[in-house]
Amino acid sequence: MAKRGGYPGGAMPGNMANLMKQAQRMQRQMEETTKELEESSYTATAGGGAVEVTVSGKKEVTSVKLTEEIVDPDDIEMLQDLIMAATNEALRAMEEESQKKMAKITGGMGGGFPF
Repeated sequence: MAKRGGYPGGAMPGNMANLMKQAQRMQRQMEETTKELEESSYTATAGGGAVEVTVSGKKEVTSVKLTEEIVDPDDIEMLQDLIMAATNEALRAMEEESQKKMAKITGGMGGGFPF
């Protein structure tokens, strides 16, 4: 009767063991990078520097700075738009940095494994 599945002698072949070690190393690197990214901050401006927003790697707004000239009670909508634009740009910068760092670890596999 022929054996079904498995490996001779019950041991994993060398390539599978190496693949598992690589996967574990990659997982550790991803955890370290995630922690590093979460501890980072990203700043963007709008309105020629009149509005500055800083976000954390945890996607939280940590600071909003406005120049005095930008605060016009007759044009609140412009101020709101500038705050939104600066916040979105800071979040984009954070996401871009995160994707770049993770791609270095995963070799462009999109964060997942091909199996």
